[in-house]
Amino acid sequence: MPLWLAGEPLVLASKSASRHAILRDAGIPVAVKPADIDERAIEQRSAEQDAGELAAVLAREKARTVAARRPGRLVLGADQTLALGERRFSKPADRPEARRQLAALRGHTHELHSAVALVRGSSVLFEHREVARLTMRSFSDQFLEAYLDAAGAAVTASVGAYQLEKVGIQLFERIEGDHFTILGLPVLPLLEFLRSAGWLAE
Repeated sequence: MPLWLAGEPLVLASKSASRHAILRDAGIPVAVKPADIDERAIEQRSAEQDAGELAAVLAREKARTVAARRPGRLVLGADQTLALGERRFSKPADRPEARRQLAALRGHTHELHSAVALVRGSSVLFEHREVARLTMRSFSDQFLEAYLDAAGAAVTASVGAYQLEKVGIQLFERIEGDHFTILGLPVLPLLEFLRSAGWLAE
């Protein structure tokens, strides 16, 4: 008996390699179809929402956009936002912006909000969001430059300019929260829903 019982692969409305890997490694066949949405415009329209609500809105919009083009398919949207107090962060556009973000975050505890939305057709079948709290150590400017050199172009691939599963771990002194939430996909609640719906083996 296979683990995945839904027939066609789950459609992932995200180009995130880490989200794809999490699902693949969990035994779920995935078809990657990134959503073509203007995330910055959605963020501007959602300026009054907190970071967790924004992550949920973005995840839902990604899933709905792709589901509209793939009737009958299960489509998973996911997104992650970062907040330092009332200040929200987006993916840095370049190394100078990554440097500014890391300089602002060092020595402080910030929050990562990760959200998922599972959609089929026009129906949102499942939504979930979680938060993790991460404390950056007070590293030196010299270390910051060494980190930027070591991480390379990857600093523009993730909000906060780090990937915890890689050299970004060196930035931190304390981490509170689920590992998969930090990677951008709170997968355990998703798996539980898929089992309850009969799409994953129990």
